[in-house]
Amino acid sequence: MYEPEDSMISLIRDNYNLLQSLGSFGINLGFGDKTVREVCNEQKVDTFTFLAVVNFTINGYRDPDNVSKLSIPTLMKYLRASHEYFLGFQLPTIRKKLVDALDENDNLARLILKVYDDYARAIKSHMKYEEKTVYPYVEALLERKPTGNYDIETYSKHHGQTNGLLRELKSIIIKYLPSDGMHNNQLSSCLYDIYNNETWLSNHAEVEESIFIPAIRWVERKLKQSDVTAKIAGMISQDKEKAEAISERERDVIVSLVQGMSNKEIADHLCISLNTVITHRRNIARKLQIHSPAGLTIYAIVNHLVDISNVRL
Repeated sequence: MYEPEDSMISLIRDNYNLLQSLGSFGINLGFGDKTVREVCNEQKVDTFTFLAVVNFTINGYRDPDNVSKLSIPTLMKYLRASHEYFLGFQLPTIRKKLVDALDENDNLARLILKVYDDYARAIKSHMKYEEKTVYPYVEALLERKPTGNYDIETYSKHHGQTNGLLRELKSIIIKYLPSDGMHNNQLSSCLYDIYNNETWLSNHAEVEESIFIPAIRWVERKLKQSDVTAKIAGMISQDKEKAEAISERERDVIVSLVQGMSNKEIADHLCISLNTVITHRRNIARKLQIHSPAGLTIYAIVNHLVDISNVRL
């Protein structure tokens, strides 16, 4: 477990494979002996989110109780930069190594390149889907403007890894060892890169599954709760507008009804005729669209016409 006050260089010394993660977070080297917090603050990276990804990548640690503290923009930046690194650098670099190590006039060599190209195409398709569908949805969610019926659960159900093609590719390469020593070294080096990238891609997918998706679920729940609160506030606001349309005498009738008086008792209490009481009740029902004593009681309490302690329940 690494903490904000640990030195950044200690993370790299202990785990050199974090170098690629630093680049994806936008953290440049040359930070001397500064702490993780100092480096993150200087390079405008959320410290909590950085350590959440680092500790999860290193030892699988995650804290579901603190998912609300994750910075979604920091996660998005990290994931997008990882895509750029993989699609723009790693995949083309490995392919070039394969071309240099293989004889393209050989049928088996062409098969290896075809399997690799199919694998690269599948990975690119998956990442482009995230770029065009998932990330725009998350950005709209953060702006409280989600559109359509899409949600992060839809993405989670279809989120998976393309490992079948990669296993096939490694198997073919291991069985295909050129007799030429130099080409054999080149192919072995390329195979080593493929294994490393398989590990990296697996870690990337696990960060999406265990950190990114839960964080977006939390945002979705929070937004839904806010929507419910807003609707309740709107209902109360509408009730208050209706209350303003009610006359003073009609308010007196409502209060009397809520206190359990009959029409005749209300007429005597307010010094008005029985027919006038009935007319007031008809107008109240029309204005408020409330036709039951229980509904009027709730209306009166919400709009502070009566205290709940004075209501006969």
